[in-house]
Amino acid sequence: MSMNRRRFLSTSAASVAGATLLGLNATRAFAQGKINVAAIYDLSGGLDIYGKPVMDALRFAAEEINAQGGLLGQQLNFISYDAQSNMQLYAQFAQQAALRDRAAVVHAGITSASREIVRPVLDRYRTLYFYDNQYEGGVCDRNYFGTGVTPAQTVAKLVPWAVRNWGKKVYIVAADYNYGQIVSEWVKKYVAESSGKVVATEFFPLDVTDFGATISKIQAASPDFIWSALVGGAHMSFYRQWKATGMTTKIPLASTTFAGGNEHIVLSPEECNGFMVCQNYLQELPGAVNADFVKRFHARYGQNYPYITELAMGAYQGFMLWAAGVRKANSVDRMKVIEALETGIAIDAPSGKVTLDPATHHCILDVHIARVNNHKLELVQSFPQQKPADTAAVCNLIKNPADNRQYAIKF
Repeated sequence: MSMNRRRFLSTSAASVAGATLLGLNATRAFAQGKINVAAIYDLSGGLDIYGKPVMDALRFAAEEINAQGGLLGQQLNFISYDAQSNMQLYAQFAQQAALRDRAAVVHAGITSASREIVRPVLDRYRTLYFYDNQYEGGVCDRNYFGTGVTPAQTVAKLVPWAVRNWGKKVYIVAADYNYGQIVSEWVKKYVAESSGKVVATEFFPLDVTDFGATISKIQAASPDFIWSALVGGAHMSFYRQWKATGMTTKIPLASTTFAGGNEHIVLSPEECNGFMVCQNYLQELPGAVNADFVKRFHARYGQNYPYITELAMGAYQGFMLWAAGVRKANSVDRMKVIEALETGIAIDAPSGKVTLDPATHHCILDVHIARVNNHKLELVQSFPQQKPADTAAVCNLIKNPADNRQYAIKF
C-alpha cells in the first residue's frame, strides 16, 4: 500500500484536480436545488476488492431514490472519490466533501484507520458521517452512524458453532492493524467461554503475500480449526497456499472477514469450499424483498456481476437509513436528521429488518452462519435481530450526547 514520492505527487495532483472539478460542479448543483451526498472509498489500491462493490451499492441506492422522485422534492447529486487506499487522500477528500461539496452526508472508509482519519474531519466541519463497514466496535460519536456488524453480533455466534462442530483448539491468523488485533481478542474471549483454547495468534501487514512459515507452524500445532481475520487482496494468498499444501480438507476454517471482498468468487472452489462465515447479508437469503433487490441490482449492473457482498449491503442499508431519517426530519439539516434517526428508525432491507439503536448509533440486525460452496454461500443458521452489545457496554449517546471517542472495550 506504499507508493514512492513521485507516484504519490502525480496521483495526488490528479485527484486534487478531479476533486476540484467535482467540487465546483457540486456547488452549482446545490444551487440548482440538488442534495449533495459524497462517498469516499478504495476504488484502487490494496483494498479495492471491498471499495468497488460498496461504491456500486451506494450509487445504486442514490439512483433508486432519484428514480422515485428524490428526497424532499430534490434529486440527489452523488459524488464519489477514490481514496486509493491512501490515508492522506481520505483526509483530503473528507475535507473536500464537507467544505466544498457541502455534502448532506458522507459515507466513507473500509479500514478502522481510514474511519479514524475521516471521522474527526467530519466532526470538525459538522458533516454527518456513515461508516457502513463491519468493524471491531466501540466508536461512540453522535455525528457518526455505524451500519456494519460488530463482534458481539457475528464472532459471538460463529466461534461457539465452530467449537461445537470442530473442536476446542484454535489458531488465529489476522491482519495487523486495529481491526485484526481487536477482533482476535474477541475470538479469544468467545473461545474461552466455549471452553476452548487459542494455541497461537499471528498478525500480518496488509501487503504480506508469503504465508509459508505460518502454514508450517499451523501444521505443527495441529489445531481443530483456523480463525481467519485476514483482510485485502494480498491476504488471499494465504488461502491459495493453504490449498497448495493440501490442508484445506484437513483443518477447517472460520471467518467473519472472508467473502467480504468476494474472495469466495475469486478463489477456486477447491481453495475455499467448506469455509464457514457469519454475516448480516448473503445474496442467497430467501424472501421476496431480497429476491427483488438482487433482480434490480443485476438489471443495473449486469447478470454477470460477481456477488453482492455484505459490505455492499451495509452501504445500501446505511444510505436508505439516512434517507429515512431525512424524510422523517423533513430536512437534510444535520442535527434534525440525527434526532430523527435517534427515534429508533427502521427499514425492511434485503437482509431483514434493520433498526438504528438510538443509544449507540449502531444497528440491530439479523446475522447468518453460512458455508462456502462452489462460489456460493449456503445458509446454515440464522440469528434474528442481534444487538450491538459490545458497543452498548461502553456507549450511551442518549445519556452522554457529547461523548466522542472509540472505547477500548474491556474483556
